[in-house]
Amino acid sequence: MKKRRIILLALLAFTVCFVFVRSFCGIFVIQPIGALPEGATIVYWRNGLNLPFIASADGILGESEAGVSLLGRAVVIAGVAEPIMERKIVKLGYSETLYLWSTGGRTYEK
Repeated sequence: MKKRRIILLALLAFTVCFVFVRSFCGIFVIQPIGALPEGATIVYWRNGLNLPFIASADGILGESEAGVSLLGRAVVIAGVAEPIMERKIVKLGYSETLYLWSTGGRTYEK
């Protein structure tokens, strides 16, 4: 009986943590480009920002009619850099998996 209770409590804690992170945190992925050759993944508090849970400049541009370009990436990153950095929790290395998630599985030229 104790094992079952511990498993249920662990599952409940995991669910609460997942819902909290999904609701209040966001992930912004910066693909490796000339200015940032290693790329980056930034976890931030997304309260008040109108961005998806996992976002990237290419993903945002891919959903717009403008298309993905180097200039477009620069404009998007410049527009979201200050609010994201003000709310930054942690900066991690580039994650191709998260990048592909943010673009719907599409890759764009570096």
